[in-house]
Amino acid sequence: MLFSIINVIFSLIVGALAGYVAGRLMGTYPASTLHNIVLGMLGGFVGSFLLGLIGLRATGFVGDFVVSVVGACACIWIARKLAR
Repeated sequence: MLFSIINVIFSLIVGALAGYVAGRLMGTYPASTLHNIVLGMLGGFVGSFLLGLIGLRATGFVGDFVVSVVGACACIWIARKLAR
């Protein structure tokens, strides 16, 4: 049970950091912390899918973080294209 709670907290922290970095890289307006967490976590799924398509895998904190940032940037790019 404790290990599961720690994993959730770790995922939220990585998601928040990845969402913040992706927002800064893509030049989006300052968003709320919840927005950054959601964007980073969604980015983790999207990034894993996209990188899996080309045969790349990531492990560890740095790998998870990079994949989440790449995925969050892809989500921002897609949202911008859909908004036009």
